[in-house]
Amino acid sequence: MSVPGRPASAIALYARETPGHAQRVDGALRLLREAAAQHAGRIVQATSLGAEDMVVTDLIARHALPIDLATLDTGMLHPETLALLPVIAQHYGRTVAVFRPDPVAADRFVQLHGDAPMRQSIALRKACCALRKLEPLERLLDGRSAWVTGLRREQSQARGEVAPRGADDRGREKLNPLADWSWADVWHYIQRHAVPFNPLHDAYMPSIGCAPCTRAIAVGEDFRAGRWWWEDEAAKECGLHVPASASPLPATPTGAPA
Repeated sequence: MSVPGRPASAIALYARETPGHAQRVDGALRLLREAAAQHAGRIVQATSLGAEDMVVTDLIARHALPIDLATLDTGMLHPETLALLPVIAQHYGRTVAVFRPDPVAADRFVQLHGDAPMRQSIALRKACCALRKLEPLERLLDGRSAWVTGLRREQSQARGEVAPRGADDRGREKLNPLADWSWADVWHYIQRHAVPFNPLHDAYMPSIGCAPCTRAIAVGEDFRAGRWWWEDEAAKECGLHVPASASPLPATPTGAPA
């Protein structure tokens, strides 16, 4: 039982070995191995540094798979999130490439819309996501034929149809090795293999994004209730993992270069 005012232990709260866990681990590893061989030198894990992505990183590093690691530093992440970068380097001996938004465009956007544009409208929040996530992601994926994510079907209704293998809007293969994993699976793996993780998960933040857009969830709330909690549930995607046709993002965010 958690003590009021003190962080919980995410492992104690969530880690459970469920039937078929070993088979799901084997399936994820098999998928990663096949993709690494098929896309030799052209595959990258785009990690958010959340619990799921740390599991994927562990699978890649533990089995010495030739898959590069990269992340997006939006300029608004929690310090606890960024602190995982040197931890990964020390724990796994692997460097995570960091991609950031264009500083001139980011400064111009803040000058035009202030420090909290995401609270003004959904359109401005999505424009902020486009500037800080989507444009850097395109640079992260430049020259790649495949990328790996930590998406799971259980995360949200919008992700309920996530397949282990698919394609993005640019025709790159998109691998989701944890697609059929449960939250209990994720934390059982973390516990069993001593995987480093963001301490904010111990503070009731299962889904962690930018600091202004993330809060702790209460008992009984949806997994992603702490993301953009002031918005309608249907709007809760930044555009990284939805088709361009389904996202109301402007082609060029206001204040960003064309």
